[in-house]
Amino acid sequence: MKYVIIGNGPAAVSCIDGIRSVDAEGSITVVSKEAHPAYFRPLISYYLEGKSKEDNIYCRPENFYQKKHVETVLGEAVAIDTNNKIVALSGGENIPYDRLCICSGSSPFVPPMKGLDTLEKQFTFLTIDDSFALEQAVDKDSRVLIIGAGLIGLKCAEGLRDRVKQVTVCDLAPRVLSSILDDECAAVVQEHLESCGITFALANTADHFDGSTAYMKDGSEIEFDVLVLALGVRPNIGFFKDAGGECNRAIIVNNDMKTSIDGIFAAGDCVEQEDITFGNKRIMALLPNANIGGYTAGVNMAGGEQQFDNALPMNSIGFWGLHIMTAGTYANDGNAQMIEEKGEKSIKRFFVKENKLIGFILIGDVKSAGIYTNLVRSQADISAFDFDALIKNPNLLPFGEIYRRKTLRGVV
Repeated sequence: MKYVIIGNGPAAVSCIDGIRSVDAEGSITVVSKEAHPAYFRPLISYYLEGKSKEDNIYCRPENFYQKKHVETVLGEAVAIDTNNKIVALSGGENIPYDRLCICSGSSPFVPPMKGLDTLEKQFTFLTIDDSFALEQAVDKDSRVLIIGAGLIGLKCAEGLRDRVKQVTVCDLAPRVLSSILDDECAAVVQEHLESCGITFALANTADHFDGSTAYMKDGSEIEFDVLVLALGVRPNIGFFKDAGGECNRAIIVNNDMKTSIDGIFAAGDCVEQEDITFGNKRIMALLPNANIGGYTAGVNMAGGEQQFDNALPMNSIGFWGLHIMTAGTYANDGNAQMIEEKGEKSIKRFFVKENKLIGFILIGDVKSAGIYTNLVRSQADISAFDFDALIKNPNLLPFGEIYRRKTLRGVV
């Protein structure tokens, strides 16, 4: 059996593990656009900040590919011949496959902006090479403007703060982390970031550039030396879509991680799958989902049986000691009950619908987040329990021995 994996991130190496759990002999070829072993993208800011060495951000040990008998090919997939089962690379090479897994991830979204093409020091922040480039481009006198106050932009701000003179973050949204936090929770995070030296220009963004000046939508001006574009990402799915594969914003997969094309699977940031808390398919470009989805795809590619039927959005992030965790669906649509607990420097919000925990936001106090996440993922019925007490003293004891054994994999 010839297995080919397009991409070389967490989903890809988990796919390798999944294949090898069933098939120890089949050939595995990984096509990688980057000349690095698989690494955790969320950790590149820690490298930039000086908290982590390059070796510490890799997903697997140095001998992983050799130990798993994997051939790596540097290149970019540009087409799939589904009739002849061939992946075409940009350099002209063709790679045959029996089973294919697409773990192609995503690329930065950069909209057209007047004057952007005249800027020498402009960067995105998605790869380790981006981190290397920024490291070389800044010094203690640099003024950095980051466009985008989402996860990527704020982690870049954290990584740069002690390296430069000034970091300003702007965003059209009126709050930081607008995709995962409501106004009150975002305000707590923003206040903390400002106390750590980050300047914000929210509900505002750059309209055009002239030299080292950004002319903002509201008519103000921001002087800068280095620009970072952190406006979001788009899944790398063009070659699959051109092959006739079913896509929405990303590649559509089922719980087996199978796509609409026979013999082709997909996992990671380039897929849409069912969100158990939302009741519909959507992109959940998060590390845990990439790991589980990649492994599931690998097992099924090799003829095993595995399902990933409890995917949900999750985020775990921290800035200078302030920890934030979110999971599930937490927009209060009128049908969900919000249970809240506030501390001096913390907010906990839980959303319960039809006797199930469907989501939560934790800021400052993230203890026992794993228990809450498990309750969301398992969709356990909590109607028989005092959930207020469970918030104050989170544990699995009320759920019985069978549930605990299943959750803790027999540890209890």
